[in-house]
Amino acid sequence: MTRHLPRPGRPRRPRRTATARAVATTAALATALGLAATTAAPALAHGKPRPPAPTKVTTAGIDPSLTAGRGASLGVTEYEAENAATNGTVIGPGRDAYTLPAEASGRSAVSLDRGQYVEFTLAKATNAITVRYSIPDAPQGGGITSPLTVTSSGKGAPTLRKSVSLTSQYAWLYNAYPFSNAPTLTTSIQPDWWTVECNCSPGTTTTFPAPFRPNHFYDEQRVLLGRTLPAGTTLRLAVPKDATAATTTIDVLDTQQVGLPKVDLVAANVLLFGADPTGRRDSAPALDKAIAFAKKHHLKVYVPPGTYQVNRHIVVDDVTIEGAGSWYTIFKGHQVTLDQPAADGSVHTGVGFYGRSAADGGSTNVHLSGFAIEGDVRERIDTDQVNGIGGALSDSTIDGLYIHHTKVGIWLDGPMTNLTITNNVVADQIADGLNFHTGVTKSVVRNNSFRNTGDDAMAMWSEGTEDADDTFDHNTVQTPVLANGIALYGGRDLTVSNNLVSDPIREGSAIQLGSRFGATAFAGTVSVADNTTVRGGPLELNWNFGLGALWIYALEKSIDADIEITGDHFLDNTYAALMVVSDYGVKDQVSVPNIHVKDVRVDGAGTDVLIARAAGHATIQNTDVRNIGWWGVNNCGSFNFTAAGSEFGIDDLGGNDGVDTNEFRAGTNWLAPYTPNAITCNDRPTVVAPPAPSTWVQPTHGL
Repeated sequence: MTRHLPRPGRPRRPRRTATARAVATTAALATALGLAATTAAPALAHGKPRPPAPTKVTTAGIDPSLTAGRGASLGVTEYEAENAATNGTVIGPGRDAYTLPAEASGRSAVSLDRGQYVEFTLAKATNAITVRYSIPDAPQGGGITSPLTVTSSGKGAPTLRKSVSLTSQYAWLYNAYPFSNAPTLTTSIQPDWWTVECNCSPGTTTTFPAPFRPNHFYDEQRVLLGRTLPAGTTLRLAVPKDATAATTTIDVLDTQQVGLPKVDLVAANVLLFGADPTGRRDSAPALDKAIAFAKKHHLKVYVPPGTYQVNRHIVVDDVTIEGAGSWYTIFKGHQVTLDQPAADGSVHTGVGFYGRSAADGGSTNVHLSGFAIEGDVRERIDTDQVNGIGGALSDSTIDGLYIHHTKVGIWLDGPMTNLTITNNVVADQIADGLNFHTGVTKSVVRNNSFRNTGDDAMAMWSEGTEDADDTFDHNTVQTPVLANGIALYGGRDLTVSNNLVSDPIREGSAIQLGSRFGATAFAGTVSVADNTTVRGGPLELNWNFGLGALWIYALEKSIDADIEITGDHFLDNTYAALMVVSDYGVKDQVSVPNIHVKDVRVDGAGTDVLIARAAGHATIQNTDVRNIGWWGVNNCGSFNFTAAGSEFGIDDLGGNDGVDTNEFRAGTNWLAPYTPNAITCNDRPTVVAPPAPSTWVQPTHGL
């Protein structure tokens, strides 16, 4: 056999395999579409594609090592869509309110046209997913539905093909608080309020381009896959070519391994009392009967797998109700218009589990676990009691629930005491995620997840009667659309510890201590310890300046409790890490005199480490900073600019590492030039976006 050798000086080009040609074609197309950075091509080994590497796993959109020990641990693996393979378009990052990127986790997402996909390669096995997405509203409001196809591929992966129905019926709000479902409305529904877009005085009627202030874009859908997909499986989310939605935005894919349904044979089974697990008939009367029987015979109430229609409150007292697990036992209801307003002002009712009101003695010994509550709330009416959990619940527990599409996930009206809330997921609320309102004491909220709330994700509100000895610990908060991740409004001896809060969007920040909304004074010790905030400190649109990720706001009275800020990490702050402020009209009547900052880390701030716009005093020790956009301290005090310096004083207790970027003192210690009370007031310093947070080598504080 004659062997033909290549001619000298003209090396033969290797023939490309079909795979290589496909890769080259895909790469060229991606480049033409501007997607090269987000479209993954398989690596080649000896002409064969290698299995794709797992999609990057994140927590709050960053490396999980940066949030270790903080937030909830619920067995969820998070994948950001912008880190996945796609032939769609990455949107963001962006932090401007009323935009899709701003409300996305990590401030970025992937937009898919019809026929496009985003593809995740699993780092861990899963049999259940949660897809966080956005699809457009209907032209006149009210939402649309549109399909999404979920398929799997990969060596050893079971075949999966599911069609998932997405909806925007619970998303897309417009206009000023308390918001509207009408995108075509062009005048403010609060004409007696200041309107920032036009600098309009109260009472001014102005027409705005529609839609005016669109917000609350995202929703989520949980899907049980019916099989376990092993690590290495590629999971594709694809938009059918005939989808109703012109665009489908995918933000996050959460995966988890869900256990088998729980079975309890020694309990009052609701099926024996006529409950319908198909959801066709109303199961509320059967639940009432099962509860009465269980209380009489000292049994638990057990609710097997199924979807149970419930369109009103189930009143609970001295009873245990357990489902088979929140993925299996679902209470789903319609919002029902009442024939006439209730005594509390409600004009609707809906699915929810309520203790008796505190005025009627409240409820005790209530234990709720292992089920989901799927509401039907699409508008914010503050007088409505259409919350997932309500009333007063003392000596009680709430564990392992999934609460979705209610007005507030858990709203408790005290006085009440000794409630423990653990291992719950609260998502896509019109208002708060959880609120301890009025005299809630000795209660704990631990290891829960809150995402996409329409107001404070977690709040203690001492309106008239103080909350006391309460703790929010190891919870995860993501993307509160309005207000704060965690808010304390008055109260005594309160603890906020080991929480993870990311991506607050407007009119609030990651954590707020606020003397406002008719709250009692802060008293005792308020401990904010070992929390991590990510991309906090947004622009306050009404004031047009940036907030701190931790915002202390003295408005209605001084905040003179002992405020201990210890071990917290403030990462990638849009503006500042810490802020102390009062309104100009009360600046000479209020102060915040007892702030103590110790062992804190600030990695990235668009402007400052600390903004002071109030009278008061802070001690700062072992606080390490880097990547600060402007100066270490922006100190306006009470805006009197006295010859003696600012009305806000700072004691440097040592160990405060990191350098200042002040152009007059570049490279000096970030804190030293600003003590004890140097005036360095800059109303709106230039924002310098910091680099992404990264692993920190702990300074030795001079040792």
